[in-house]
Amino acid sequence: MIEALYMMGGLGLLVGVCLAAASKVFYVYVDPQILAVEEALPGANCGGCGLPGCSANAEAIVAGRAAPNSCVAAGAETAEEIAGIMGVTVEAKEPDIARPGCTFGVADADTKFVYNGMNDCRAAAMLSGGMKVCTIGCLGLGTCVRACPFNAITMGEDGLPVVDEILCTGCGTCERVCPKHIINLSSVTRRILREYTTDDCTTPCQRACPAGINICEYIRQISLGDYHRAVQVIKERNPFPAVIGRICPRPCEIECRRQYVDEPVAINFLKRYAADYEREQKERVMPYKAPATGRKVAVAGGGVQGLSAAFFLARLGHEATVYEATAKLGGLLRSAIDRYRLPEDILDWDIDGVTEMGVIAETGKFLGKDITVSSLLEQGHEAVLLASGGWDSRLARGASGNIESPIPGTYLLIDFMALSRQGAAMPELTADLVIYGGGPLALEAARACRATGAKQTTVVFRETSAELDLDAKEIQNLRNENIDVRFQTGINRLFGENNSLTGLGTVDLRSRETGILQASTLIMAAGRFPELIFTRSAEDERPTDGQAPAETVQQALQWQAVDPYKEPAFRTEIGLFARGDVFTDYSAAIRAIGAGRRAAASVHEIMYGISLELPDHVVAPGSPIQNVDSVEDVSTAARNVMPVRAASDLTEGGELEVGFDDAAARREAGRCLQCGLICYLHSDSESKKAS
Repeated sequence: MIEALYMMGGLGLLVGVCLAAASKVFYVYVDPQILAVEEALPGANCGGCGLPGCSANAEAIVAGRAAPNSCVAAGAETAEEIAGIMGVTVEAKEPDIARPGCTFGVADADTKFVYNGMNDCRAAAMLSGGMKVCTIGCLGLGTCVRACPFNAITMGEDGLPVVDEILCTGCGTCERVCPKHIINLSSVTRRILREYTTDDCTTPCQRACPAGINICEYIRQISLGDYHRAVQVIKERNPFPAVIGRICPRPCEIECRRQYVDEPVAINFLKRYAADYEREQKERVMPYKAPATGRKVAVAGGGVQGLSAAFFLARLGHEATVYEATAKLGGLLRSAIDRYRLPEDILDWDIDGVTEMGVIAETGKFLGKDITVSSLLEQGHEAVLLASGGWDSRLARGASGNIESPIPGTYLLIDFMALSRQGAAMPELTADLVIYGGGPLALEAARACRATGAKQTTVVFRETSAELDLDAKEIQNLRNENIDVRFQTGINRLFGENNSLTGLGTVDLRSRETGILQASTLIMAAGRFPELIFTRSAEDERPTDGQAPAETVQQALQWQAVDPYKEPAFRTEIGLFARGDVFTDYSAAIRAIGAGRRAAASVHEIMYGISLELPDHVVAPGSPIQNVDSVEDVSTAARNVMPVRAASDLTEGGELEVGFDDAAARREAGRCLQCGLICYLHSDSESKKAS
């Protein structure tokens, strides 16, 4: 008996020693911050955050992969508690809602495929390649319905998923299980930042529109008589519907599939009709807006691009202020278009819509004179967007013959050479001067700069010497005069301190290697100052000569400037004034609106540390996209002609074009084929079946 007790005690001691050793060997450290966050979470383990349970969400929050308010089952108090644990603040969370992106379901498809024995979209896509007609079309097997943890999705009669916006939490489960990317999370911010990709069901007219308006949808709403919703759809991408409805060059109509039957749909006249309805009702229709972020952004330039950028920044939740040099907003829309084409009250109506979105406007404020980049940043603006317009805008505001410098230390070559040749007083030139572009004129300017005091002069060209057809001997003579000439080099960033330029970020266009070029003065060979976004610099990015005392560097406001991301057609281009960039004013207001949205998206992404790079499959001219070159079973229907006033009536003022009435607008909207990638409405199908 005693031996048994000793044996049991010995075994117990041995087990205890082993367990103690194992606890040391296999000890797993758990971050107390993760434990605190997990304790604050409700413990529902619903998966609404997109992660497998609250423990995984807590780890993601502490690692920075998820936000403190990522839990869809908890309220604002929980988010604030988690933010306190993390030592951060929480901005109001904009709700994400799942949105189907296919317009024609399986029930409406001309060619139907039966996937025998399969009831999962992923299996059908993997084994059978999915729908064999449309590469993007919904398979209709309802995998998203079964995957939704909140029962927010059902399949409609047309075979497409229907989302209950009240039940949807924006968890993204449906998005993750859809093999065709048909259903995606949507929000105001996502829609503004989004560039269309080849995964999207886009229409020919939508792809041709520089602003990317969902044309089929607003025309469908007009056909249904819901003009309020039609205006809302238009303003998702265009804050100037009444203006553009009168002056747009209508590239969308060139791509309209209706031309395969008779004539393109009068897309722009229908836009004007919806916009005029809003104005006549005297009740402003506003698109959706994200919650306020508390971030301030300044926009220098009150033309179409600047106002559009401010409009989209306001919709993103930021406090946007437009600073315009002249007495009135509108830019070339106010000064360069005849009033019988664009009456001033129409322009004012659309501009008022921008300010009613929350945009603040200050006129008579010229950047570089009345206000500066550094003063705006000092006032609490997180970013400053320069959208001052091109040469046409300068002529319109009477700036011709004057030298302007909205960017510290930066001038236009055309202004500089005009002063030089007239023998007029030149701006004070410092030791480090850079001339960007200009061909032979840049070489002449370099010598003029040397003659007026510049000691170190560098000429930077994006092109090769052969492309510019410059004389090799002339280049060598310049280099002998201590004028550095660089080819195939771009400028992609500006650096400054307070109201001074200090350096330029350069990129070798062959190797893509980057560097810093010291510069106190930059002269650019273009008809405009580039579109630039100014923000405060990070300390490790500041170009310094190492001679300034540390205290001075800390007290001075350091800034940097980059250009917005390029339009999709030129997304691989690098640097200022690259191929595809605008050198003067935009050729059409609708293009300036598109540029304004891209600039606003770029500002937002820079402030939140999001990459400006576009995906490889972004839609651009030449992208391989499914399409059709003919349509079948569509009845002919004549295009409705826009009525105009008699020439004799124009002497009394007023518009040349009268506009559609309700009956004409409905008839014209009915001509729209409601296209998808390759699908469209067939008007003759039923009559053929009956016969």
